[in-house]
Amino acid sequence: MVVTGDDFTVRGGSADATIREKPLMAERLANEFQLPLLRIIEGSGGGGSVKTIDTTGRANLPNGVGGGGLFHYATLNLSVVPVVGLGLGSVAGLGAARLAASHYSVMTKSSAMFVAGPPVVSRLGQDLSKQELGGWEIQCRAGGVDHAVDTEEEAFACARRFLSYLPSSVHGVPPVLPGTDDPERREEALMAAVPRDRRRVYQMRPIIEKVVDQGSFFEMGRMFGRSVITGLARLDGHPVAVLASDPFFYGGSWTADACQKVVRFVDLAETFHLPVVYLMDCPGFMIGLEAERAATIRHGVRAMAAVNQTTVPWCTVVIRNAFGVAGAVHQPAGRLSLRYAWLSARWGSLPLEGGIEAAYRAEIEAAEDPVAKLAEIEDRLNQLRSPSAPRRPSGWRRSSTPATPAACSATSPGWRSRCGGRSRPGCRCAPERGRP
Repeated sequence: MVVTGDDFTVRGGSADATIREKPLMAERLANEFQLPLLRIIEGSGGGGSVKTIDTTGRANLPNGVGGGGLFHYATLNLSVVPVVGLGLGSVAGLGAARLAASHYSVMTKSSAMFVAGPPVVSRLGQDLSKQELGGWEIQCRAGGVDHAVDTEEEAFACARRFLSYLPSSVHGVPPVLPGTDDPERREEALMAAVPRDRRRVYQMRPIIEKVVDQGSFFEMGRMFGRSVITGLARLDGHPVAVLASDPFFYGGSWTADACQKVVRFVDLAETFHLPVVYLMDCPGFMIGLEAERAATIRHGVRAMAAVNQTTVPWCTVVIRNAFGVAGAVHQPAGRLSLRYAWLSARWGSLPLEGGIEAAYRAEIEAAEDPVAKLAEIEDRLNQLRSPSAPRRPSGWRRSSTPATPAACSATSPGWRSRCGGRSRPGCRCAPERGRP
């Protein structure tokens, strides 16, 4: 791989005079020899300070004649080789742009990143320290940086692990490791992972850890767009991109931030040929005044476009919810992708909660007991939308439980039993009409 680093002891790490030719050379090396690129960033990395006007007798035009090479390669390499950025000090200006222009970025918790530092920002009347302006909590929550660690050693360890899932360039394929996970491993805890009470939330990360190869999940961007979980993992040694919902935040609904996170992650998977595994529990886009102010639907459509433009294999498992337009973005439209559903799954144009009151208002108001009528309608609709219902939507490969054989389908209306409802091994229950 190619490594380039700023030296803060020389002109504060800025790219004065001909210093800029060295990071440019590294960018060109990575591009032309198709090697992963690691940028170690500390300083501005830009065209010098205001003193440069005095020393050169002229002002510097950003990206002027002969000065656009670094800008060109900093973004071009994102489509060619894996790029990792490590922020290991005060990172400002072009340095901040180079850190953000990466597929994966890490900063130490003693570092800071900003477009302009405290002396410049103070002219706006904001007197802030480096940490108050661009500390790790601010940048990780805003999505400017993917991860923060305590030490530089940890930062390098994160870079190594991230790169271990990816090819050296887009012209290669992700490295497959010998499978070390027992193919007969069964995780009985998965049977109780999703609460029967739909109002209760649950932890998605333990489910991810139990589904993929043990110890292989590597999360990215945990503090940004928190209703969506993104990371890399392996299945039988094969690298995959894992996308999952986190019902602990907004019930797993897609916010504007979550949509931006999906776009960036799906683009990474497409660029480096990583199959996508989506563990879905999405009740739709986030709603309400703040969601409208954030133009959530516009960001959501952009996420839909990113998903639809992928060409990599895509497999979705609906864990619980799949509703609305965001629910439609569970697979690329217009091409083959596999979809599965746990028996806890449910889907529709809208959740029943609130929707029944609108669609059946006249019937409910005319009933002698409106509360009982509402409960009756909800129970009927819940049975019809069950993953094990006879008339489930076409295109679903199967309904499955995560760790043990499914409960006998004969417990659903319209099905007859061949095993007495005990779901014996090899049970094949069938609907009264149609094929088994």
